[in-house]
Amino acid sequence: MNLLKSLAAVSSMTLFSRVLGFARDAIVARVFGAGMATDAFFVAFKLPNLLRRIFAEGAFSQAFVPILAEYKSKQGEEATKLFLAYVSGLLTLALALVTVAGMIAAPWVIMVTAPGFADSPDKFALTSSLLRVTFPYIMLISLASLAGAVLNTWNRFSVPAFAPTLLNVSMIGFALFAAPHFHPPVMALAWAVVAGGVLQLGYQLPHLKKLGMLVLPRLNLRDAGVWRVMRQMGPAILGVSVSQISLIINTIFASFLVSGSVSWMYYADRLMEFPSGVLGVALGTILLPSLAKSFASGNHDEYSRLMDWGSAPLFPAGASQRGGAGHALRPADRGAVPVRQIHCL
Repeated sequence: MNLLKSLAAVSSMTLFSRVLGFARDAIVARVFGAGMATDAFFVAFKLPNLLRRIFAEGAFSQAFVPILAEYKSKQGEEATKLFLAYVSGLLTLALALVTVAGMIAAPWVIMVTAPGFADSPDKFALTSSLLRVTFPYIMLISLASLAGAVLNTWNRFSVPAFAPTLLNVSMIGFALFAAPHFHPPVMALAWAVVAGGVLQLGYQLPHLKKLGMLVLPRLNLRDAGVWRVMRQMGPAILGVSVSQISLIINTIFASFLVSGSVSWMYYADRLMEFPSGVLGVALGTILLPSLAKSFASGNHDEYSRLMDWGSAPLFPAGASQRGGAGHALRPADRGAVPVRQIHCL
């Protein structure tokens, strides 16, 4: 496999997705502004996103991909498909329970993650309503991440790399064309998130079928492979959750500030993630399956070579990000205030 070619392809897709995401945020800021309605939406959108980053794309991928690569190289196709069926069955059940619990307990979840909203009954009620709509996204995007992990293990990197653009397209379309038909208009963004999750999952399923790895979920809690994934998820959850919990703490403090503070923090966070995601996400995506395969086969020289190859571009990228941060924020700062706001309530 040509890692440089794969890196270029995934980086290009990721860059396109990030640029489209930047356009999405600009359109959302232009249409909805930064106020009570956007604060409510960004809190409702952030919670399933954080769970996705911790469990689906973070801890789950770190635990699942190495074991899947081992099955692929040592166990054969039938054993691999059975392993996928059992893992997807357990994941679907767990996600369904989390989704139902989150929708039922939405007001209590808001009290924990954005307690300052309790001082404004209208904002609190709107956030709870939006969270009930967006919470199923965690199930859809987690299953999409599972499909993407399988495709990456089979070196089909471009398909999962392109999938996030569908969420951006969905949110742009709903913001521009569907918002006037919703009451309040910001509810359109919540349904756009759900539609984006459906699109991302649906887009990857035909590609799984082409690989012969599209399986029906089955539940078997006694399977050794499933238990290996669950055991390895524990330490991974601790490692991934540290940075994500800090975002929750930021949201807690911002919820006590003036309306628009949560929105401004969200826009700033998106700007900060823009450069690091293009190279960092691409490197992690293409290296993890190769590293897992090398480790499973006991090829330590290849493992070390891959680590050296992946580390080399990170140092100049970090320097350029520090140097360009100020320039990136200036135009965003100019455009953040004079935006037309929709009166949603």
